[in-house]
Amino acid sequence: MPMNHTSTPLDDLASRGGNQQGCLKVFVQRDYSEGTLVRFQTRFPPELEDKIEPQLFEQTINTMNSIYAEAEKAGCSTYCEGCMACLTAYLIYICTETHYEKCLRKVAKYVVEQNERIYVPRGLLITDPSERGLRVIEISVLTEPAAATRS
Repeated sequence: MPMNHTSTPLDDLASRGGNQQGCLKVFVQRDYSEGTLVRFQTRFPPELEDKIEPQLFEQTINTMNSIYAEAEKAGCSTYCEGCMACLTAYLIYICTETHYEKCLRKVAKYVVEQNERIYVPRGLLITDPSERGLRVIEISVLTEPAAATRS
């Protein structure tokens, strides 16, 4: 297989047959303590002990939570966006993304970046929460089989 100069750690993982199907999954649940806004718990899962530093994990979750808070924030631009949508019978959304969609894309980009820089080198892989319906953050432990017992 020829080397690709633009390959990323995720591409390398896929080319080596890296499979997240049969590995241990760790789920970070939504935090509803402050209402129903999209927010995830920052409590460090014990399954990730010795795999990643708690402060790196917490920084990742806090950054994602702040992007989701930005997405939920209503301001003048989101009101204008809503008015334009009504005036155009929502046809404007054929041409443009909503503020919320832009923030979701920002989270997806951040997750890819964190996987490449921090998580994949440690044998972990974060799945974009929007792929799980914004219900959980799934972290695959690529070095452990799914049948591993949890302590």
